[in-house]
Amino acid sequence: MISHPNRHCTVELQALPSRIGQVRRIVSAQLRYWRLDPLIDRAALGVTELLSNVHRHARPDKSCVVELEFQSDRLTVSVRDRDPRLPVVADSAGASDAGPLATCGRGLVMVAAVSESWGCRPDGEDGKVVWFALSATAAPRPPAPKPLRAAELRPEPAPLTVQPPVRAPEPVVVHAPAPEPSVAHGPARSPEPAVAHAPAGTPAPEPALAHAAAEPLAPEPAPPVVAAAASATSAVPG
Repeated sequence: MISHPNRHCTVELQALPSRIGQVRRIVSAQLRYWRLDPLIDRAALGVTELLSNVHRHARPDKSCVVELEFQSDRLTVSVRDRDPRLPVVADSAGASDAGPLATCGRGLVMVAAVSESWGCRPDGEDGKVVWFALSATAAPRPPAPKPLRAAELRPEPAPLTVQPPVRAPEPVVVHAPAPEPSVAHGPARSPEPAVAHAPAGTPAPEPALAHAAAEPLAPEPAPPVVAAAASATSAVPG
């Protein structure tokens, strides 16, 4: 049975090796819930030593109760069993029988080393209580979380993914061929006369002379008839 009203927790168990490890984890979880994380290692080690003592020495059975109480910055861990015999602190030689890395076997020597104070007392006529105390003032506790407001409970929108702008491909410039320059043509010229070349050694022909058209000759005047008659008269002898 586990109860934890107002930072008070109790665990009833049989101090068997298989259960000691479970109680160690329960103590660690409870202190973490109370935000006493700096005390977890020492508290778990101390409760392991006390339960190991119950397993080895308690009679007539191994029933016990582990109790955690936190008050005024002070954590008290106690183990109650049904054996009225008070424990005896072993000397340093007996404590050295345990290995240097062992987590149990040192008994109250280890409890005294990890705690600020410890003790034992009878519990009625058929039991006893062994306890140790740890101070939480030296280790600052983390602040309690602030209650969330309604606005903080709203789910945050997913971040927008901004894609870089896509650049349009550069336009391909197609150069058209340059127009042919326009040539102003003058009046058509008659073709040059073809010149026929004679074979070598042939005298060059005389250039052709352009003959003008002959004009018609004017008719000569007929001789006068008188002259002919005179000629006839002179021819007769006298």
